[in-house]
This record gives sequence, C-alpha cells and structure tokens, in this order.
Amino acid sequence: MFWQKRCVLCAALVGAVMGMASLAKAETLKVLTEEFPPYNYTENGAITGFSTEVVQAVLKEVKLQGEFQSMPWARAYETAQNADNVLIYSIGRTPQREKLFKWVGVIAPTQYYLFSLPPRKLKFDRLDQAKKYQTATVNEDVGEQFLIAKGFVKGQNLQSSVRYELNYEKLKRGRVDLWIMTELVAVHLARQAGDDPAKSLARSYAIHDLGSDGYYMAFSAHTPDALVERLGKGLATIKSNGTYDALKKKWL
Repeated sequence: MFWQKRCVLCAALVGAVMGMASLAKAETLKVLTEEFPPYNYTENGAITGFSTEVVQAVLKEVKLQGEFQSMPWARAYETAQNADNVLIYSIGRTPQREKLFKWVGVIAPTQYYLFSLPPRKLKFDRLDQAKKYQTATVNEDVGEQFLIAKGFVKGQNLQSSVRYELNYEKLKRGRVDLWIMTELVAVHLARQAGDDPAKSLARSYAIHDLGSDGYYMAFSAHTPDALVERLGKGLATIKSNGTYDALKKKWL
C-alpha cells in the first residue's frame, strides 16, 4: 500500500511538472529576425537593436517570453510563413505579403532609396531609369521583391546576396551601380566600415511607395487571432506610455 501511494504521488508530481513545462512552452514565442542594424543585429552573442528592444518591450507588457533567433532573411521569411505562432520582425508590409502574415503593427520607421557612389552622379526621376544599371539586393527581402514586381530581373539587373554589408562592399568596389536599402541601415553600415556616409553614399532615387509606413512585427498566417491581438494591444500600450518614444530617442 505504501509503495502504491508513493507511485501515485510520484505520478502526480511528474504530471504537475510536465503541465508547468507545457505552460511555460505555451507562454514562450519563437521570434525570428535577421542581421539588419540598427534595427536588429547580434552583438556580443545577444540580439539587440531598436526593433529588438521594441519587440522585447511588447512581450514584457503582455507577459510573454521570446526565444529570439537571427538567421538569413530568406530562411526567416520562409519559416515564419509555414510555422504556427512564429513572430517575425522587422518586416516590410506589401500587397505581395499581405495575406501571408497576420500583422501586429508598426515597430520602426523606414525610408528606402537607391544609393550610388557620389562620383557617379546618378540621379533618376523615374524608377524604370535604373533598369539599365546593376542593383544590389538581398534574397527575398522587401527591396528585392519590390524591384522584381516593378520589372527588374535577378541575374540581369539585380545582383542578389544574403548579407546587407556585402552589398555595401559591392557598391564601394564598383561591382554594382546601385544599392536598394533603407536609410538607417545604409548609414549604419557605412559608418561600421569606417566611412563617412555623406561622402560614400548618394541618394539617387527615393522610393516613397516602399515601406513608407514603417517596419512591422507579424505572425504566421495560422496564428490564432487572439495572440495577434494580444501583442497588438501590448504595442499600443508601449506607444502610449512613453516606452516606445524612449527607445526611439535611445537608438535613432
């Protein structure tokens, strides 16, 4: 009888522990991003950046833990589309992507340009004027998708890579004529390379219809609406209580 009671007690304890573990897992989100400074990047083994701290603040507000992982954008983009309850940031919202994700809200400002080297004196009135030049892009990122939708072609006038800093080097070395990039990242990477952005980058064309509302945090399409709404409310809260503005002042 004693051993029977002990077995029952052990089983109960195991069940309780497993239940707690299951709850903890349920309250932890898989969060995917890429190396995209100053929005999100790895420093000293930890993922940081303006967008990262915004997402962390939202998760703290709604009492969720985040399991953050940085990977090449194409892989993060594909994973976030096909796995349940996966959060991705910083992601541009476009008509092409609209139904692929459930959009939580805007977490960071952005402005895209076609950058060139100042001595080239390239300036365009229309985007299609850039088609006769070689433009550096990143595989499956919003800039590349935008240009492809406008009639640019990978392997012809688009040179795709997997890292943003590689594209800056391509531009500096004259291996491409143009580089499509959001302003904050372009300036950050130029400074990181030891250059003065005012001397190494020229804004050849402003792309106002690409991501003008900013970068988002978004969920895979099969994520329950309740979870999406929960984070949406958290984002609204940190924007209204001063947390978001404090992070902007710190990073931007």
